[in-house]
Amino acid sequence: KKHFEFLFAFLVREDLRSLTKEYDKSENDLKALQSVGQIVGEVLKQLTEDKFIVKATNGPRYVVGCRRQLDKTKLRPGTRVALDMTTLTVMRYLPREVDPLVYNMSHEDPGDVSFSEVGGLSEQIRELREVVELPLTNPELFQRVGITPPKGCLLFGPPGTGKTLLARAVASQLDCNFLKVVSSAIVDKYIGESARMIREMFAYARDHQPCIIFMDEIDAI
Repeated sequence: KKHFEFLFAFLVREDLRSLTKEYDKSENDLKALQSVGQIVGEVLKQLTEDKFIVKATNGPRYVVGCRRQLDKTKLRPGTRVALDMTTLTVMRYLPREVDPLVYNMSHEDPGDVSFSEVGGLSEQIRELREVVELPLTNPELFQRVGITPPKGCLLFGPPGTGKTLLARAVASQLDCNFLKVVSSAIVDKYIGESARMIREMFAYARDHQPCIIFMDEIDAI
C-alpha cells in the first residue's frame, strides 16, 4: 500500500509539472499575441530637449517625443529607434543595421590556435605581437612613451607561409572581436557597393571594440 501511495504521489507531481509547463507556454503565447508591434525609424535631428525629428522606414518624417527613461544623449542623428504604433513616441534604441555579409564575418571562428603551433616565424611573431597585441593589452606603455600605437600591419609572402595562421593565432590569444574578410568577396560589380561594405565593416568594428579586422587576399581589391 505504501508503495502504491508513493507511486501515485510521484505521478501526480509529474502531471502537475507537465501542466505547469503547458500553462507557462500558453501564457507566453497569449502575451505574444496581445503585444503591439512597433515601427522602425531613424533619428534625424534633435529639436528641443524632448522633441526629435525621426524618419520612419516607410518614408514620412515626424516630430516625436521619447520615453522619460531613455537617455536622450544617445539619441544622436543616425540612431535607429523603435516608435510606438499609435503615438510614434521613441520607445527604445535599436542596434545599428548590419549587412548579412558583415554579420557572417563577425561569426567567423578563428579556432584555438597558439603561437607555439607556428614554426620558423619567431621574428614575425614578435613583431606581430608588438603591433597588434601590445596596444590592446598594455596601451599605457604607448602613453608613457608618448607615441601613437600602430593601427595595423601588412603580412605579405607566398601562399602557404603562415599568414592566415598567424592572424588566427592573434585572434585566439586575445579576448576581442574578430572580423575575417576575404577581400575578393567584397568586390562588387555595382558602383559604390564595395565602398559601402567596407564602411559598414569598420562601423561594426567601432561599435564592437576592441576588434581585429583580418583582410585576407587584400591584393584582390
